[in-house]
Amino acid sequence: MKKYSHLTIIERESLAYGLIQGRSLSDIAKSMGRDKSTLCREVSRSMQRETTYSALTGQYFAKLHKEATGRKKKIDASLELKGYIHKHLRLRWSPEQIAKRLRIEYPHDKNMQVSHEAIYTYLYVLPRGGLRAELLLYLRQKQRSRRKRTKAHTNRGQIPDLISIEERPEEVADRTIPGHWEGDLVMGKGRQSALGTLVERTTRTTILVPLIKKDAQAVRRAFARETKKLPQQMKLSLTYDRGTEMSQHRLFTKQTKIKVYFAHPQSPWERGTNENTNGLIRQYFPKGTNFHGITRKQIKKVQDLLNGRPRKVLDFQTPYEVFSTIVALET
Repeated sequence: MKKYSHLTIIERESLAYGLIQGRSLSDIAKSMGRDKSTLCREVSRSMQRETTYSALTGQYFAKLHKEATGRKKKIDASLELKGYIHKHLRLRWSPEQIAKRLRIEYPHDKNMQVSHEAIYTYLYVLPRGGLRAELLLYLRQKQRSRRKRTKAHTNRGQIPDLISIEERPEEVADRTIPGHWEGDLVMGKGRQSALGTLVERTTRTTILVPLIKKDAQAVRRAFARETKKLPQQMKLSLTYDRGTEMSQHRLFTKQTKIKVYFAHPQSPWERGTNENTNGLIRQYFPKGTNFHGITRKQIKKVQDLLNGRPRKVLDFQTPYEVFSTIVALET
């Protein structure tokens, strides 16, 4: 056996290929000139997070382990930094959002600045237990493939006098002027309840709309009540899908002065900001939530959390900060 050294990516690929062939670890170790225990540790470490061994996964976590053990752990050395990270992970901030905001809030304190890679490393090398499980739970999952919408959701009725998105002004598409919104419903358990969502395209400000019912009249009244609170310059247009809950759009426009445009059927990318925000909302209200059991206070608390999260697209400012700045400049 050769003197111990860390496995290379080529060796990890050989290990993965050998396992696919159904060979034993003893046989693979012998052909590689490695100790069987080395391969056992490698496979065990990788499969804590995967169902099958992957060379790339093994290489990634080996790198994390090396970085975590090869230098002083800044996060562990600072209770203030650790507390900041824990607090904002619980607010569903991503490690990248946390790292960028640390630089903004502590520009002259290097002890309070850390990369998002270091935060991931810190999380993955935590000892198994309640804290590690809790903090990893707050990480947003990678985007999953979108399932086809059910027949109940795609079976749209006719909306009278709808105005197509094709007639929407160009200023809406390029986000040069704020005040243009996208809207949708997030459905509850069994589609028996729903939550209204409105997202401003430029600032990404989100309004969550509690709904007693999800019929056209209830949705129109609830959306109008929420949007009437907005500054006048932030009430220009709303882009919606072909959901019949917005069939009273003409009355909504009369009440709010907000013109409603409708996206093409089965074209969620035409309301991409809203679709992405709905994914964030599901971190707080997962599928199966009964919105009839959620209070207005709870819904508005989540609204504040969403608008208080720094966003990469906003140079890690929060939607509230950008919205307030724009309103102040235009008044």
